[in-house]
This record gives sequence, C-alpha cells and structure tokens, in this order.
Amino acid sequence: MLKKKYAHALHVFPKALQIFLNIMLVILALILSVVLIKELFVFGRLLLVGDQTDYNAYLANILIFFLYFEFIAMIVKYFEEEYHFPLRYFIYIGITAMVRLVIVDHDHPTHTLIYSFVILILIVGYFIINMTPRDRPDSKWYFKKQ
Repeated sequence: MLKKKYAHALHVFPKALQIFLNIMLVILALILSVVLIKELFVFGRLLLVGDQTDYNAYLANILIFFLYFEFIAMIVKYFEEEYHFPLRYFIYIGITAMVRLVIVDHDHPTHTLIYSFVILILIVGYFIINMTPRDRPDSKWYFKKQ
C-alpha cells in the first residue's frame, strides 16, 4: 500500500520538475530575446555616435550579440531534441566567449596565450565529439549485438 503511494509520487514528481524547467527556460529565452534586442540598439548607437576608430568595442558587442543568440538557439534545440541539451552548443558558446576575451583583453600576452589554448582544447573536444564510432559509417559492426 505504501509503495503505491510513493510509486505515483515518483512518476508525478519528475514530470512536475520537467514542466517547471520548461517554464523557466521559456522565461529565460524571453529575457535573452529582450537583451538581444537591447544589444542591437546599443550596437546601432555605437555605430552612429561612437568613436569610429574603436574597433574593439564593435567586435566585443558583436560577439556579445552572438553569445545571446547562441544561448537562445540552445534553448530552442533543447525543445527540438526532446528535452536534451546538445553538448556541441556549450562548446560553441565557450569558443565564442573565449574569442571575445582574446579580442577584448589582448593586453597581456600570457593571458592571450592561455585563452588560445582554451580555444584549442574546445576545438579538439568538438572534434572528438564528432568522431564517435557510432557516427562513422565503417564502424557500425562495433555496435551490433552479438
């Protein structure tokens, strides 16, 4: 009798958490969309009245725009892939964030070198993710049941 009470709760609780997570992600996507639009206005103002020789500010704002865009795209993919975040989107966001750091904070050579190594590690990780055996057409035999 006691197991039946808990069995029902164990089925309902994950569904309730999934609904809560979905609602919060939709709210986060809306907030990010508003910030993305605000960033467009900031970039437009920077183009019209900003210093025409400050290319670092232009690049920093463009990369911030892409970071927001990638987070929104990741949330969309979460719903398209049936409640699963693809790892490659986190890698895309990491690479974009590190490129932004290289462009904005390039005053210290050691920091720039470390950022470059981090970008290299992320790219190697992305390459490893894409080279899994189940994606290769010549290695389907490896996953056959014996």
